[in-house]
This record gives sequence, C-alpha cells and structure tokens, in this order.
Amino acid sequence: MEKLDEVPLPVLSPQVRRLLQSVTNRDQPQVRQLLRLGVAGLVNLTEPSDGRSALHAAAANNLTDMVHFLLSQGADPGVQDGAGRTAVMLAAQLGHDGVVALLAGDRATSSIVDHEGKGVLFCCVASSGPHLRCLQLLLGADADVNNVSAAGKPVLLAACEVARQEVGVALSLLEGGADPNIGHQVTGHTALMEACRAGLVELVRAILQRGGNPNARDDRNMTAAHMAAERGFFEALVLLSAYGADLAAVAGNQTNALHLAAAGGCSSKQKNSEGLLPRHMTRDKTTIKELKKAERLQAKASKPGAGEPDLWRTALHDWACERQEALRIAMETQEMEGPVDDVSLKTSSVSADQSVWWILQIVQEHDRNRDGLINLSDFFRGVHFLQKAFTLPSYAPKERKTGKGGRRRKKGKFVLPLPVCVLPPPLTRRHPNGGPPLFMIERFWSSDRPPHHPIMDDSAWSMEEPDRVFVSISRCVKAADLESLSLAFSHGVPVDVQDRFYKTPLMMACSSGDLQVAEFLIGCGADVNMCDQFNWTPLHHACSASRLDVVQLLVACGAELDAVSISGATPLMKAIESCRPACVDILIRAGANVQTQNKQGQSCLDVTRRYGNSTITRLVQDQLDSLPKPKEQKKKT
Repeated sequence: MEKLDEVPLPVLSPQVRRLLQSVTNRDQPQVRQLLRLGVAGLVNLTEPSDGRSALHAAAANNLTDMVHFLLSQGADPGVQDGAGRTAVMLAAQLGHDGVVALLAGDRATSSIVDHEGKGVLFCCVASSGPHLRCLQLLLGADADVNNVSAAGKPVLLAACEVARQEVGVALSLLEGGADPNIGHQVTGHTALMEACRAGLVELVRAILQRGGNPNARDDRNMTAAHMAAERGFFEALVLLSAYGADLAAVAGNQTNALHLAAAGGCSSKQKNSEGLLPRHMTRDKTTIKELKKAERLQAKASKPGAGEPDLWRTALHDWACERQEALRIAMETQEMEGPVDDVSLKTSSVSADQSVWWILQIVQEHDRNRDGLINLSDFFRGVHFLQKAFTLPSYAPKERKTGKGGRRRKKGKFVLPLPVCVLPPPLTRRHPNGGPPLFMIERFWSSDRPPHHPIMDDSAWSMEEPDRVFVSISRCVKAADLESLSLAFSHGVPVDVQDRFYKTPLMMACSSGDLQVAEFLIGCGADVNMCDQFNWTPLHHACSASRLDVVQLLVACGAELDAVSISGATPLMKAIESCRPACVDILIRAGANVQTQNKQGQSCLDVTRRYGNSTITRLVQDQLDSLPKPKEQKKKT
C-alpha cells in the first residue's frame, strides 16, 4: 500500500470515484478490496469536485450496513464535503434516522459547523417525522441547541419558522435546553415573536414557561404582542398578558397592538407616525364601534379625579386562568380533602405575602358573606373583580339552548325580496311572422369579412350561407357591432327599443362608455331623454359610470340636465356619487340645478359631503355661493 503523500492526484481521483461508485452500488466485497489494495487512508479521501467521501455517499443513500462497515474500516465521521457538511449532517438533512443513529455516537462531530456556520441541528429543521427522530437522536449526543448561523439566525428561531407544519422540532429544542430568549443577532427577532406570529399557542406557552421574555423588542421596536395582534391570535395575546407582557407597548412608528388588531389593554387614543388612530385603520363596522366605545371610556378615565384604571386586575385574571390547574392542585393539597369548590382564606393566601394590598382587596371582594370562604369557580371566572367584558369566559362561544326548556326564537317580520323588474311578456313586441322579440336582432354576416381567428373561420368549407343568428341588441352595443345595429335599424327595429330590463341601446352605450356607438345611435335618431323603469335617462347612466366624453355628447345633444329618477336623484347627484370632478364641472357649467333635493331630503351639497370629495365639494359650494340670495319678504305691519 502506497503512502498518500507519494501518490499523484491523477491516480487518487479514479480510486476515490471508484470507491464512491462501489459504495453506491452496495458492493461491499469490492469496497473491501479497494480499501485493502488502494492508497493509505482511501476511506477518508474526498472526491475533488464536491468533496464527498465514501461515508458521505453511504449516508446520502441511507445504507446503514455500508455505514457500519466503513466505520469499522476507520472512516472518520468528521470529514467535511465541499460545503462543509459532515456525513451525519447529510443524513439528518435527508431524514435518514437509521444512519444518524450510527453516526451520532461520535460526540466530537456534533459541534462541527458548515461554511454557513450551521450545525447539525439546522439539518433537522423540517416538517416530517424522520427529521424529528433525527433531532431527538442528536440531542442525546449533546448537539449545540443554541447554535447560531453565520447570518445570525439561531436554530430555535429556524425551527419556529417551520412550526406551522411541525411544532415538535421547536418543542424538542426547548426541552433540550435551548435558550428561550435567543434571537436573531441582526434583526433581534426572537423565537417567541415568531411563535406569536404563527399563532401556535402550544409553542408560545412552552417558551414563556421556560423564561421567555414577553417584552423583548426587535430592530423595529416591536414586541411579541404586536406580532400576535397583527395576525389576530387572541389566545396568544391572553398568554402574553398572563406572563406579564406589556400590551400597550409602542413600536418604532408609534404603533401599538390596537393599531394592528384592536386588541384589549392598549391606548385607543394612541396615534401612529401617520397621525392615525386605531379606529382609522379598520374597515369593520363592529370593530369601529368597539373602538369608539374604548375611546369614550378612556376619555372618561382621563378626567381629573377619575383615578387610575386597575390594569393589574386584568393581568391577575389572565395569570390565574393560565395556571388554573396548578392553582387548584395547590389549594386541594392545602385543604387535604381532594377536589374542593370553596377554600378558606388561610389556604388561598398560603403562598402569598399578606402585605400586598391588592391580594387583600381581592379576598374581600370574594368573601362577601364574611364566612371565611372563597369560591374558586367565581375567582377563575373573574366576575367579582372584573367587568364582564374583560373576563375570558365572555369570549367563549355560547351554547344554544335546545329542547323544551329553551325559549323559542321569535320569527322576524317577513320581508318580500325586491323582485327584478323585467318587461312583461304581453308588452314585449316581437318581429313579424312569429319572430323573436324586437330587442333580439339578426347578427350581421358577410363572406367578405370572415372571422379573424383561424379556428372560427370555416368559410373555406361553407357551401351555403349560414343560418340567421339572433343576439340581444344590448350585446351588440357592448361589442360595438355597428354592422348588426345598422342591419336591424334598416329592417325596421326602433332605435329606442327596450330590452327585457327596460334599457335602450343608447343607455347601454352610455353605461359602457362607448362614444362611437353613442354617436352612431344619436345619429340614427335615439332619444336622449328616454327613461327606463327607474326613470333613469342616458345622462344618468353616463354620469353614474363617470364617462366624461359621453356626458359631453349628451349635454351637447340637448339632454335634460335636471331629469329626476324614481328616487329623486338628478344626473348631477350621480356624477357626485361617481367622484368624478370633471363630470360635475361640465353639468354645473351647462346649467344643472345644484339646489334640487332627492326624496330623502338630501341636496347636492349633502351628497357631496357624504362621499367626502373635497374638489367636488368646492365646486358645488362655489356654485351655491354664486347664486343670488332670495329676498326676504317684509312683514306687513
């Protein structure tokens, strides 16, 4: 056997490659022969391109027998490949728990890190059962549970990021002694923040029970409460409150948790860097209602002589509910009588400092009969020292009463749904000789204009003209099919024919904003003041759709500016509702009346204020100011 230093590289590489191929093929006799006849230390030599050794190849292919054989032949588990990974790292990354069980016995390899600074536990961070078994094996081999990569990310934080799929990895790291307060060295993002962002109550509880800091802040000055509130995880917020988290903490942009999710315990009057209250950042009406109520309560509490709010009561309630089982066991142990509902005052304060004034206050509030007993159920419900809105049982889903004892719900008043108003069949005009309704017109077809799409174009195979096809005139208007419209009008179809929804072709053109079709229809004699079933004119439709060019055309053609719909709305009101200042300006300049009112008693200025467009409000207000004021009638003396 030749010495390794005396063998040139062109001779080594073929031997290493042949050894790797034999390991992959599970040819143990060939591997034994290569190790016996090859260069010294061949079992630990690596392939030049990727740095893999024979042990890497066996671990990657989950060959436990080959791994055991190579270890018996002197294979070193600490050999690293081109990326700095050992064989146990490669096996753990692929979830080969059998190979990891063989290689994890060498505790020296557990501290090796790759070129990215990641240890072997980083390879176990995945959402599968085999990876979890690999992790537990490596934890028994004293792998570093507080390993931090070169980028500054700890392995516990990486496990929390995939905890939505597999929470067992993060829980196993915590049980193995991982620091619950470890965070990203660059961003400051902790494992507790990531668990709250994912809404994993089990993981949040495990971190807090092991001493996790609920008030830690990242580089944006955000806490775990911000993360839980942003995603709307109420249970995580309750846990944080039970372990002393500051729910009123303010982030770097002056945003608190209430800005993110309207969570309790925060200032409802706190403004962020943009000057917005929490009420301004939500669109839900129920949330706005609750926030307004919170603002009123806070304003009342901020008045002189109102006193400070007892926030410790809410914290005590959350703390007691979280530790309810442990507290009951402690009380039963002191009473020495097994399960109990009432405990004595001596038992309830056995581990408490009697000098703390608030403990005495809670005791007095529960012992209203002065008989020296406290009802545990009432204490955990918090009904004697908290308002009902702040107790946790009030957020639980309520069970519906069933059976004879439950009250029957009163049936609401029957409301007839608004039917869709369509043209009745007796009033529908039809083509002569039993043809379809007049609003169904014949589609224009010409052999000189075949379809553009090659699949639809079958004109080369057509020996005869195709059958007549009738389509809705409204569809032709939307498709700008002027040829079909011209053909229909030439056959005697009225230009103002109404479809089954009382809409004329000009109304459809105004709604879709097709100026070319609108000009064509007006040129054919369409009535610009025709009404549908809601007394909407084409100008109503154009203003509601914010079609500026069509509005100009209708105004120029003499459309009635102050036409009133069935609800009393004018085209100017519809233009205001569409929030298009240019349409409003055209109608005002054309002489539209800004003083008209709809059937709800709202004027144009009232409608403008409701939609909140400052430009339109200024246009309407200027027009109102320019009108001559009515002369006051003198009283007869």
